[in-house]
Amino acid sequence: MVEWRWGRGRAETWPPERAAWRGRAFASPDALSDVARAFADRLRQWIVADTAPGRLMPWLPVAFGTGIAIYFSAEREPAWWAAAGLALAAVAAAVLAHRRPVAFPIAIAVAAAALGFATATLTSLQVAHPILQAPAGNVEIAGFVEVREERERSDRIVVHALKLEGTRIAKKPERVRVSVKRGTAPPVGAYVTFRARLNPPLAPLRPGGYDFARDLYFQRIGAVGFVLGAIKTLEAPAERSLRLRYATAVQGLRDDIDTRIRAVLPGDRGSIASALITGKRDAISAPVNDAMYISSLAHVLSISGYHMAVVAGVVFFTLRALLALVPGFASRRPIKKWAALGALVAAALYLLLSGVEVATQRAFIMTAIVLVGVMFDRAALTLRTLAVAALAVLIVAPQALVHPSFQMSFAATKLKRPSD
Repeated sequence: MVEWRWGRGRAETWPPERAAWRGRAFASPDALSDVARAFADRLRQWIVADTAPGRLMPWLPVAFGTGIAIYFSAEREPAWWAAAGLALAAVAAAVLAHRRPVAFPIAIAVAAAALGFATATLTSLQVAHPILQAPAGNVEIAGFVEVREERERSDRIVVHALKLEGTRIAKKPERVRVSVKRGTAPPVGAYVTFRARLNPPLAPLRPGGYDFARDLYFQRIGAVGFVLGAIKTLEAPAERSLRLRYATAVQGLRDDIDTRIRAVLPGDRGSIASALITGKRDAISAPVNDAMYISSLAHVLSISGYHMAVVAGVVFFTLRALLALVPGFASRRPIKKWAALGALVAAALYLLLSGVEVATQRAFIMTAIVLVGVMFDRAALTLRTLAVAALAVLIVAPQALVHPSFQMSFAATKLKRPSD
């Protein structure tokens, strides 16, 4: 039997069993109550399954991120003491409710959201710095180069300004990002002086669009612009900070590796190889870059889980194989755990070398949890490692929640069920 139904100018066919269900559903109110009862039973089963021991752990970063999202949705900056007090009260309530099976998970979720809100508030307070309010021309700047970026048409540097003089500058930014002529950017750690035209950080181009100014704010950059004339490198008047010395050493290592790779592999082949090792993707030509995006292969250039797993896996199996070549030594020592430790060190060095982006942080934390589990004879669950990675990234940098890199990195992580 086939039931025909006309709608929107065409006929639709219902299978016999669905036609019979429609007839029962609209014929008797009892049928609707049966459907509601069946749905409630199924929902109860889902809740019981999700609240099993350990199942609520992945919801912890979700609640923490919700608190961060509430902070970024606020119309004005909240008071830090109110956010901290709310977090402490929520944590205390969760501790008091630890013996209540229903109230305890709810209290934990509320406490996590309050902690996320407080973390974002305190982070914003910590990075607070002056921001340029109006464009300023012919500004004299002197300071240390902290970041250098090579781009297709021009280079960019971030300068920690020890001296910044110009007209119409009420608040002097601590750090500025300026564009320079391609190939003329000084190395990281150099003390430079130059003149530049500065502008306030760019506001969203449309309502609800990406906020470039917010991104720069959490990088402690208070102005952007471009250099006027030449850049002069001078003798540093003060000793470089420990953070700057570290950035200089890492950037020098990245530059040396990038130069070596591109000398052996010229063109885009060398640029892609360097991007997979050092994370420097700016040297890839525009046609190749566009082709990668059009073919949906651009994610291959972003160092994340696959790259970290390859590095850690190769080091792990190589070390274990080398240690296993001595049978007497291998039978008396835990070479598997030693290989895991070596792989963890290699993964950490790869993280630092690649630029410490959000996707790389997530991949390193998940890989580290697995390797630490090997060292302590504990199995690692994929969903829990993902939750721990998300929580760690949000605690260190709560502003990452509203960044596309965080959203795409964690949303694109594929988890397999045991039956797959």
